[in-house]
Amino acid sequence: MSLIPKRVEKLQERLAKESLGGMLVTNLTNVRYLSGFTGSAGSCLILDQKSYFISDGRYLTQSKEQVQDMEIIIDTGSHLQIIRDNNLISNGTTLGFEADFLPVNQMNKLRELFPDTQWEVTSRFVEEIAAVKDKSELRAIRSAVEITDEVFDQLIPELRIGSVEREVAAKISFAYKILGADGDSYDPIVASGPNSALPHAVPSDREFQDGDFVVMDFGALYQGYHADMTRTVAIGSVTDRHREIYSVVQEAQKRGCEAARAGMTCRELDAVTRDHITEKGYGDYYVHGTGHGLGLEVHTMPRLSQISDDTLLENYVVTIEPGIYIPEFGGVRIEDDVIIQNDGCEILNRSTKDLLVLS
Repeated sequence: MSLIPKRVEKLQERLAKESLGGMLVTNLTNVRYLSGFTGSAGSCLILDQKSYFISDGRYLTQSKEQVQDMEIIIDTGSHLQIIRDNNLISNGTTLGFEADFLPVNQMNKLRELFPDTQWEVTSRFVEEIAAVKDKSELRAIRSAVEITDEVFDQLIPELRIGSVEREVAAKISFAYKILGADGDSYDPIVASGPNSALPHAVPSDREFQDGDFVVMDFGALYQGYHADMTRTVAIGSVTDRHREIYSVVQEAQKRGCEAARAGMTCRELDAVTRDHITEKGYGDYYVHGTGHGLGLEVHTMPRLSQISDDTLLENYVVTIEPGIYIPEFGGVRIEDDVIIQNDGCEILNRSTKDLLVLS
């Protein structure tokens, strides 16, 4: 049984609390979440008693196969014109729109086409519902993580002196498809030596060298849901400095996983990892937040950072990924995907987090 209609009901409940008669949903990720539609052009009009999916003739068959519990309206013209021409909005209605995604010119078009409608700004209405994962979403994320772990197992023999960043990244992407994933959750990061000090490095033609850290950040996409894992290995000879930096990050990540639980603020969880790295003298080299939510996008709410106002809730899926990045030397990041629970968290990744020294 599909859980998608329950998502619309939750949104309708939220809209009623805000005294809104409905909401226009235009962000494609949110359209997919509410309707099941995976195409590249669609909108949802959610009213208090009825919901509509709007698209064009390219998606006549696809929408019939995918869209659940919504009246499907396929027509020519812009989605706003289709809504107007089909008289879907009653005069005098107060509706919300996704202010985080609707361009100004589209907002102006709304007011022009619907002069008798009161349009109210909304932010994160759908995202807050989507952050709490249902059973079908958790199944998909588990599968995405399992495939990601399997790719790492296959990858280890390929990591040696002389391996090329770009070629390793290509092997990751190829392996996903073979193992049944939709593809990459995002473009893989494979960064060696000095490049590993760049948190979002792009794979280059650099060959792995003796004494390199290699940061690999990658994840499988499965049924639209994203995995996101980072592991760091060492190549050839390692020094006490390598082992110290790695152990600091490993302990910070362990503490973050042990602390994470529902009711904790994201700022508090960030502090758990950050305080340990700072106490060990590497605070200036921890240059990003501790993690982020996962779902139909690879970066969703909540954000685990020093400035986040979010609180963790049961069945949020988030990453925990502290790191240290030292220019000209290299970096270390360790990242797991976890399900937040009332009494802790479930770590989904099974790939080892011990330092692997490969040659």
